[in-house]
Amino acid sequence: MGAGLCDRCAQLLEDFVALVRRASRELARKIEECVKAIAQCCCLKRRTTASRTFYRPLVQEHERQAARELLQHLDTGSETPLLSSECLHALNTLAVSENHELQRSASVYLLHLSQQLPTPLPSLFLEPYPPLLRSCDLDVQRMASLSLVNLLVERNVNKELVVEMGLLEPVMDMLESGDPTIQCNSCACVAMLATSDSNREAIASADGVLHMLVLAKSYDPRVQQNAVGALLNLTRSERVLGVLCREGGLPVLVLLLQSADSEVQFYSCSALSNIAAVREYHPRMLGIGDRFLLKSLLCLASSPVEKNSCEALRCLRNLSVNGRTQEELMALGCVSLLATLLRSPAVGVSESAISLLSALSQHPPNRDTLVEEGLLQTVGELVRSCRSNTTILSHGAVTIANLSVMPTGQQAVMDSACLSGLLEALPGDGHHRGSLLCVTSCLHRLATLETLRPHVSEKMTAEHVSCLVSSASHMENPELSFNAASIIRELGLTAAASLRPHSDAVLGYLLRFLKTQEVRFQQLAIATLSTLRKDGAFAAAVSGSAVQEQLLRVQEQTDRMSELLRAVQPPPHPGRAPISPGHRLIPH
Repeated sequence: MGAGLCDRCAQLLEDFVALVRRASRELARKIEECVKAIAQCCCLKRRTTASRTFYRPLVQEHERQAARELLQHLDTGSETPLLSSECLHALNTLAVSENHELQRSASVYLLHLSQQLPTPLPSLFLEPYPPLLRSCDLDVQRMASLSLVNLLVERNVNKELVVEMGLLEPVMDMLESGDPTIQCNSCACVAMLATSDSNREAIASADGVLHMLVLAKSYDPRVQQNAVGALLNLTRSERVLGVLCREGGLPVLVLLLQSADSEVQFYSCSALSNIAAVREYHPRMLGIGDRFLLKSLLCLASSPVEKNSCEALRCLRNLSVNGRTQEELMALGCVSLLATLLRSPAVGVSESAISLLSALSQHPPNRDTLVEEGLLQTVGELVRSCRSNTTILSHGAVTIANLSVMPTGQQAVMDSACLSGLLEALPGDGHHRGSLLCVTSCLHRLATLETLRPHVSEKMTAEHVSCLVSSASHMENPELSFNAASIIRELGLTAAASLRPHSDAVLGYLLRFLKTQEVRFQQLAIATLSTLRKDGAFAAAVSGSAVQEQLLRVQEQTDRMSELLRAVQPPPHPGRAPISPGHRLIPH
């Protein structure tokens, strides 16, 4: 056959040519179908409608007149937009026009109005928005949606009224637009509307949660940021939390913690913190991957962006309401991270860190590790340097009290600045009464421990005793008064010398304690008097005073109560010893 092909190869070649022809025809058919589908899309129609020369809507005379009136308002040279009835009529006329250029004129005016308006917008001026937001022209939609965002951001329009007037539906429709700018503006509108309780319900009913979850995965950073911001605002509703979890929102929010955008990180972490505030969602949150959420939050807690670090710690604090979660955090090495964050120069970070630490210290299995890692030394330094910070004082005092139940913790308290920091916080100016309650509660706990009581007495100065007497005398805060008086009781005679200059004040609050109907206050007053009577100066001050008279009344009341109790007691069973009538509170 020379250089020619054999019959077999010739047949194969013919089959190949036929195959290519069939494939070419099929490819051409598919290309044609694709082009037709694209041509039928609404976004392409919006862009091409205005440019078609074979059809241009006729401008009606009333539309021309409306356009002239609107131009006259724009040409006045005044920076303040006019809100006359004629202007409103012109806007409504142009908004419903089939001519996109006229609709653009209305959108331009509304955008100008939203940027310059110094006062709230009259509700009637929301009427042009629905037709403009539903326009087939993308430029009209962009400008109208942006002007609505401006009005919502500047609070020039009532958010509930926007929904009541039917603007939510076209805004939700624009979320499905193929134009990123329109999607961005629409997400921003939803985010602002979702700051209202009633609006959150309306948005959820309109499938807004699902739309936001879809757009939270957008490749456009503006769209993604606004969508996640909207989800954050929506999580402030308990009903929306359930919808979000059912729609698979938890994995989306957790993955967004890994975003390169710090704002997206913050919004998603804040949303997770709101969800974590409801314990019933914890199993779902913690069941994502192999402790993926906890690992991501710990990683975000070390972020150089302060608000992200604080929010991650807040979310961990909300999750740390059960021992299992705390054990997992300890296993992931959160202690060393907390030790670093407690020393942060950013006050917000150290506040969030000590808040989480106080929660961890409440779980007994964690206490040995926390003490061994030197957390009490760090807490002592922080409390001492931030004694005017109510958050640090409160959580620091709780942490010290929890860890001091361990023998190693008691030694760490003596070796650290914990006690000094707590005592230095006593001379408050009344601006931190809440934290002072925690401080006095912690000092009372320390004073009851035999190991630490001498240490507390040694550190206590006359000024500290004076502060305790002052707090004990303020019965408008019963718990603070009780704590302060309990510390004085525990110190006993070691504080007697410092108490002598305040004998009148001490007897004053003891008298009020004796007169109160709460038994714990009466018992504390009697126990304190029993100790202070051993000091000659106090014994002389009590003798013949109103306190002595009140003691006798309390004794009489006790005697009468004992008699009544004996009267109602059943006769003893044979062989059982009779019940003692009880001891007198005050010996004869």
